[in-house]
Amino acid sequence: MSGHSKWANIKHRKGRQDAARGKLFAKLTKSVEAAAAAGGGDPMSNATLATAIDKAKSASVPKDNIDRAIKRGTGEIESEALEEFYYEGYAPGGIALFVQMLTDNRNRAASDVRSTFSKNGGSLGEPGSVGYLFDQKGYILVSGTEDDVMLVALDAGAEDVRAAGGQFEVITAPVDFIRVRDALVAAGLDPESSQVTQLPSTTVALDQSVATRVLRLVDALDDLDDVQEVFSNFDIPDEVLEALATG
Repeated sequence: MSGHSKWANIKHRKGRQDAARGKLFAKLTKSVEAAAAAGGGDPMSNATLATAIDKAKSASVPKDNIDRAIKRGTGEIESEALEEFYYEGYAPGGIALFVQMLTDNRNRAASDVRSTFSKNGGSLGEPGSVGYLFDQKGYILVSGTEDDVMLVALDAGAEDVRAAGGQFEVITAPVDFIRVRDALVAAGLDPESSQVTQLPSTTVALDQSVATRVLRLVDALDDLDDVQEVFSNFDIPDEVLEALATG
């Protein structure tokens, strides 16, 4: 899993998002709306929407909020159009950041992102400067025996299965994500997490001192209303991430 995804999961488990629950709900419903607008309102045929709904449900976003977001996305309910685009840049240590934006005001979003990079030791890059390091993939983290996970996942169309600290990372093409995830669930292998995301092709290992500076920038970007998600290529040991989350 990308470093930022692990960091986000650790913070979520520790309840760091509670104080910003309203902001979190707004981001998650915005993601549902944008996914429905881009690929239709049926999560069975829209893997990005399925991921957005799963994330919203896991954060206890009310079902009515999710349903309204889908209807806004499909045009059943009138709303301001959301624009999706990416900013590319670098965190301390040369770490690549691929920042997904969802906004109804591009000028506001641009100003906030530039200021946040500048204030936290990062730098914005040109379009294409880091995007090539990331590929959109389905990602499923699951427990089970190696034979069971590999048999079910590969038979359902997964691209790869990797051992990951006593669990397994299942990688799929976006179009195969729902089928592979559902096959694992049907086999009794319930995923700990599953999403369509941007995975880095290579990662950069960080020590604690650099990691602290990188995560400061990542968290500052995450706090922006128009930033939907930050993808990165850092690799920080789990015990360091845990220590930073509690510190």
